Amino acid sequence: MHIITRKRLNDFADKHPDTRNPLNHWYKQIKKSDFISFSELRKIFPNADQVGKLTVFNIGGNKARLIAAIHYNRGKVYIRAILTHPEYDKNKWKE
Repeated sequence: MHIITRKRLNDFADKHPDTRNPLNHWYKQIKKSDFISFSELRKIFPNADQVGKLTVFNIGGNKARLIAAIHYNRGKVYIRAILTHPEYDKNKWKE
């Protein structure tokens, strides 16, 4: 899968260093995979949730939430937001 953009991962990890390793793990898992559906993605990421057209990943034992738009047919993952758990709970990312 092609991830757009890694810069968001790095920027978030700079602000929240405890998420750097989990975000790197997520990146490597997504990058080396070629998912064709959400159900296939759930085999690797069982805690991923589908929220409308977006996929939400728990990062680092719920330290952060990564929200992505995944285009399985094109093999692209667009990172929409990475939020701390309290930021995610405010639901502003849905706006």
